[in-house]
Amino acid sequence: MLPEARSKPLYTGQYLTLCSRNGWEYIHRRHPVVVMVAWTPNRELLLVEQYREPIGGRTIELPAGLVGDEIGSEDEDLLKAAARELEEETGWRSDRLSEIMRCPTSSGMSDETAVFILAEELVQTGPGGGTASENITVHAIPHDQIDKWLDQQRQAGLALDPKIYAALYWSLRPINQATL
Repeated sequence: MLPEARSKPLYTGQYLTLCSRNGWEYIHRRHPVVVMVAWTPNRELLLVEQYREPIGGRTIELPAGLVGDEIGSEDEDLLKAAARELEEETGWRSDRLSEIMRCPTSSGMSDETAVFILAEELVQTGPGGGTASENITVHAIPHDQIDKWLDQQRQAGLALDPKIYAALYWSLRPINQATL
């Protein structure tokens, strides 16, 4: 195993830095990412659909967002960011948020770690859809229809974020005594 070398920044953008370490190029994300696993009181999984420039197409994803990316909120708490992002994107507020797990999103390309948050005791507050810079469609998919619905979206040409399948796995099992 090589001794740990310092990262060398190659290019810095607004949110990402291309780095090199031990001959390996990778992306450093300066802001943590929260990903919400949110089931409505009617056992519907909240998913969002939006256009993603890097793949040039629309995706189906769990609601998610950056932590501390806005000026003046650099020290934003993870759970507060999760609450803010969930309500902005989906129009649902959670009265109980807890961390499920931290996972690398693409360990061969980026140091980004997604912090999965369980959102419980949901109350609908509005339509969602994201901020003015986003064009998000909210989907609330019944538990017993999720597999068929996801397959239909894939067949229609939408990209499915694999984090959805992690959420479904965790939703079948108790996590830290919580019932998903």
